Amino acid sequence: MESVYKSAKTKERTDLPALRPGMVVKVHQKIKEGEKERIQIFEGMVLDVRHGQGLHGTFTVRKISEGVGVERIFPFHAPTIAKIEPVKQFKVRQASLGYLRQGYQKRLKEVKQAKKV
Repeated sequence: MESVYKSAKTKERTDLPALRPGMVVKVHQKIKEGEKERIQIFEGMVLDVRHGQGLHGTFTVRKISEGVGVERIFPFHAPTIAKIEPVKQFKVRQASLGYLRQGYQKRLKEVKQAKKV
């Protein structure tokens, strides 16, 4: 298996997509339960990207689970993250989407992506 890091010394990943607020992403996270390890997917909207995508950068993902809002903060370069997969992009004009916590999802408009030829 090929390494996803630039070097063993810095531990910076090279396989990260360019995340922006307003993106819906699937974060594949490795969960260890006893001896076994599995992948759990957390799908939601990126509310915030903090400290860039450098070694100390984080991003906040929010989803609604059974009527309750759930937010998780993921470090970009965490070894427990197997993959970050963008699903779709919404048009937003702010760098932090805290207003989505009050239920303003109706304001968002999806950005139409050009088809790849």
